[in-house]
Amino acid sequence: MQTTTAKLTSKYQATIPKAVRNILHLKSGDAIAFDIEDDQILIRKAQPVDFAFTKSLEGTLNEWQSANDEEAYRAL
Repeated sequence: MQTTTAKLTSKYQATIPKAVRNILHLKSGDAIAFDIEDDQILIRKAQPVDFAFTKSLEGTLNEWQSANDEEAYRAL
């Protein structure tokens, strides 16, 4: 197994290491997907189905939209 690392900026951004970009055939402007299972995260090049799935969830993600909710959950 090969391991490579990247450092987070103050805005929680990281550069994807060249070895990872090469393996995933990533180019500037490509999107990536994070598959989360328990305490493991898999990164892969996003596919059109990923965007369709995300778009289909938009209408269901309306929790915590009031000013009261924002105040109550601000520190999370």
